Amino acid sequence: MADQSDFSRMEGATGRRILVAVDESEESMYALKWAVDFLHLDSTDTLILCYSRKANEGLGGPGFVLTTDVLIALEKYQDRVGEAVMQKARDICSGSPANVEEKIVKGDARDALCEVVRKVGPDFLVIGSHGYGTFKRTFLGSVSDYCVHHAKCPVMIVKKPHVGSQA
Repeated sequence: MADQSDFSRMEGATGRRILVAVDESEESMYALKWAVDFLHLDSTDTLILCYSRKANEGLGGPGFVLTTDVLIALEKYQDRVGEAVMQKARDICSGSPANVEEKIVKGDARDALCEVVRKVGPDFLVIGSHGYGTFKRTFLGSVSDYCVHHAKCPVMIVKKPHVGSQA
């Protein structure tokens, strides 16, 4: 867990490296937009957009075999999805003076994000929250919850307001 000095160091800081997790969800794009709008970015800051695409290993099983053609088609589809996510993220960042880097990694988002944190060493990680309740979070897992406990940097979870709520 981050202590107060981690966040006070960010106030007025320049040259920040901010890792933002992006995926196909509205929640992740909201978190990116929040970062662009509220972190007072300048030209010395860098937003590192990270998209984790699922690995195709382990697909199939007893009595279920994927042909090479199907695996190639899946790879191409995932490439198109990743490019579409990054294009949407680029559009959100287009008005920001910050530098933008992109990382597309393979694997489970929880582990992949923590590995990128380890390699890149960002000042902090911004991640959206789907707002799952305890039951769903138990069965589906929570990327943001996992990152809070395992990422080696402060983590800011941005929750998209519900329609009709007062923000």
